[in-house]
Amino acid sequence: MTPANPHVFDAGLPTFEQDVLLKSKEVPVLLDFWATWCGPCKTLGPVLEKLATEFNGGFLLAKVDVDKEQQLAGYFQIKSVPTVMLVKDGQIVDGFPGALPEGQLREFLKHHGVEARAAVEEAAPEAEAPADPHAEVVRLRALVLAEPDKDEHRLDLALALLRTGAVAEAEQLIDALPANLAQDDRALRGRARLGFAALLKDAPPAAVLEAAIAANPADLRARHLLGARHLVDGDAAAGMEQFLEMLRRDRGFEDGLPRKALIDAFRVVEDEDLVGQYRRKMASVLF
Repeated sequence: MTPANPHVFDAGLPTFEQDVLLKSKEVPVLLDFWATWCGPCKTLGPVLEKLATEFNGGFLLAKVDVDKEQQLAGYFQIKSVPTVMLVKDGQIVDGFPGALPEGQLREFLKHHGVEARAAVEEAAPEAEAPADPHAEVVRLRALVLAEPDKDEHRLDLALALLRTGAVAEAEQLIDALPANLAQDDRALRGRARLGFAALLKDAPPAAVLEAAIAANPADLRARHLLGARHLVDGDAAAGMEQFLEMLRRDRGFEDGLPRKALIDAFRVVEDEDLVGQYRRKMASVLF
């Protein structure tokens, strides 16, 4: 059952410390406890292996046959298969029983800051000058008129409108997207941007919010608004830092608002390195 995949391997008790515990200090290791007679294992296993391939070393998949490794299964008190556990820095940080669908597996990995690695390291191309957002709106309006049946152009137009502050029109376009595009990553990013824009509709300016936080650092509502203000103004790091501080102070504030704000920010911010940095910070606070 072991595939020809450098990121997937069979784990056993004799080499478990070296292959799993010590290795997890370099890269997260996902433990998959399975059995040949287990139907759900046959569903879950290929999906986990597919993700291990796609993530290209962002995590390692260690497969444990509970019939062959009964002592190891007993050590982890495995009661049913499949059971999956995530090991980071030599410690189990989370896990779940049963076969989750691929979408939930991706959310599980994302929740713990596990990210895909680039397949090939390439020299970065020379940065192009950013397009004028207003000129981009004009270009995309013409494209929508020329090819009215292509909903992708309407999504592109909505995102361009958001960059110019035309929130109402952008929202109408996103609301009208067909189901297949409504869950597109770019559409979700657009909705997150709309959420931050709506939040700031009647919000005070940044200076007032900063004064409120200076007077009372525990004012999480002011921190939330200031974080949104920074994001909308283009200072992604400052915005996410405010949300992270909310998480540090009270992760349960307003039914988990700090974590939700960070996740929405991850959708909005296009700097993948910066997002990865704050995903790791969030994981260190939560776990």
